[in-house]
Amino acid sequence: MSDPLIIDRLTKRYGDLTALRDMTFTVHPGEIFGFVGSNGAGKSTTMRIVLGVLAADSGTVSLGNRPIDLALRRRIGYMPEERGLYPKMKVGEQLQYLAELHGLSRADAASTVRDWLTRLGIADRIDDTVDDLSLGNQQRAQLAAALVHDPAVLVLDEPFSGLDPVAVDVMSDVLKEKAAQGVPVIFSSHQLDLVQRLCDRVGIIAKGEMRALGTVDELRAHGGVEIEIVGPSTVDNWADGLPGVTSVRVAGPDTTVVGVAPDADDQQILRAALDHGPVRRFTPRTPDLTELFREVVSA
Repeated sequence: MSDPLIIDRLTKRYGDLTALRDMTFTVHPGEIFGFVGSNGAGKSTTMRIVLGVLAADSGTVSLGNRPIDLALRRRIGYMPEERGLYPKMKVGEQLQYLAELHGLSRADAASTVRDWLTRLGIADRIDDTVDDLSLGNQQRAQLAAALVHDPAVLVLDEPFSGLDPVAVDVMSDVLKEKAAQGVPVIFSSHQLDLVQRLCDRVGIIAKGEMRALGTVDELRAHGGVEIEIVGPSTVDNWADGLPGVTSVRVAGPDTTVVGVAPDADDQQILRAALDHGPVRRFTPRTPDLTELFREVVSA
């Protein structure tokens, strides 16, 4: 079982711009943590500080009770958002070299490289140069580079970018497998449906600050309950001012989405809708992560 990855009060400034402000969260062993935010929110900055690529102005990063130093960073599998492999070098030779840098013997490195390329579906490209691969296969090779040394922590910046659905499934299975082995896994992504499906917990960052943190169910519950009503014309504004209705959103010419308070009488809302025409659908639902993300980021 690995130790938790602990990010504690990281602050990073560039002149007058504060890129991170008191960024704090923990990724537990065996947990897949989704780190989401708009472009420029501070996700990559946080990850680069974890890897020592950037230095924080204040705050600490530790693995368990040990501040991360060069020796511990060797135990991290890192996948940068930008392609980090040498484009003119053969895939197999490059991964072999990286594995040996991490201390594997030549024979063990060759074996693990072959295993990961097979697992990720690009074993037949082992003798191709990186720039001969499609963007999706470059992403698979980049993931293999993060895994060849059997890391104790995985830090992945936009790992699903450019992948087709089959490759997304392969990469998802790999992340779940590593988490099942007790490895803390953190990844950033703009594909919020994927984050919602994969992650045990999610942190939503905006303007360098953590704005929401919890399990997907906790975050969605915090967003309240909505009811989607299809039928009455939205031109009538029939839902405005109803008791227990906290928000009204038009989602189409005959579709109204109302936010409701916990003690709202949904039958009263249904009756009000029926007074303005037939109701074809009346569906209570919890907002998904994408809707919650928009709300948190725009707040």
